[in-house]
Amino acid sequence: MARPLMLYDADCGFCARTARRVPLLRVDVDIAAIQQTDLVAAGVDAGRAVREMPFVGADGVVAYGHRAWAGVLLTGPVPVRWVGRMLGSRAMAPVAGRVYRWVAEHRSSLPGGTPSCALDDA
Repeated sequence: MARPLMLYDADCGFCARTARRVPLLRVDVDIAAIQQTDLVAAGVDAGRAVREMPFVGADGVVAYGHRAWAGVLLTGPVPVRWVGRMLGSRAMAPVAGRVYRWVAEHRSSLPGGTPSCALDDA
């Protein structure tokens, strides 16, 4: 079984900054840039990957956006897993999806963001 893989957009300063901080959560995932990953081999939709963070689970199932974050968090220690379980729950899906979309749409103006982070450029 392969290790879980969190992918991020290295061309986006906000995404790269966030990816550098993920190990602080003590999650058990590999982290790689979409630009340096064979997305086809990983089963990741390249067009979607620049708009929503992809996560490839150990079982090969790909999740995007807030579900990807839930997958990442589910590999961490118990308190982090609880947050992941809540984030991935059906009850939270509508809110989590909207929050994720808002962050993605505004990532160019968030800490670390630059004009190249704007989704309009994707």
